[in-house]
Amino acid sequence: MGNEIYLFLRDKLRLPINREKSGIRIPSNFELLGHAFVPTYQKGAKGKYQLVVKKNSWESLKRKLKQLTKKTKPYSLEERLQKLREVWMGWVNNYRLASITAKLKSLDEWMRNRLRYCIWSAAAEKKPERKRKNLIRLGVDQDHAYAWSRTRKGGWAVAQSPILITTITLSRLRRKGYESMLSYYIKSQPTIQ
Repeated sequence: MGNEIYLFLRDKLRLPINREKSGIRIPSNFELLGHAFVPTYQKGAKGKYQLVVKKNSWESLKRKLKQLTKKTKPYSLEERLQKLREVWMGWVNNYRLASITAKLKSLDEWMRNRLRYCIWSAAAEKKPERKRKNLIRLGVDQDHAYAWSRTRKGGWAVAQSPILITTITLSRLRRKGYESMLSYYIKSQPTIQ
């Protein structure tokens, strides 16, 4: 920042200025409130940048979502969905101007698997017969329910397998109140007029 501008802001307007944070910068070297800029690589778009979310902001969101989707948390599915929504909705609103579509899609898939894991852990008891009955209640046919109830896979592997992906479907989760972060992000985009 030029010295004359600094003196004007400090002396005339009596504004506190942090010299380390203030100045003229190249966009790719500039970060602000969890946002950063990266150059776009499109034909005819030289010198243009897009707004992105810094890595540590993504990690912080994922840590919070993981905390709420621990199988040991004694929440009903509806309570869990509400708590998750409170966390991610504020985050998405904060970063809605950034380009985050692809990463949100991936995070949504991960979170659905975490939810399936919680549902499976709550429904799956030690006895295979109880697991079989719970799978039938979730809509699995008799033969698959029998085979899958005797799986030796761990809970996280089951959550990502056809056992739960085909039973605890996206439409079933939506009926319980689930909304994907990506669909909310798309709806919250400002309209250009």
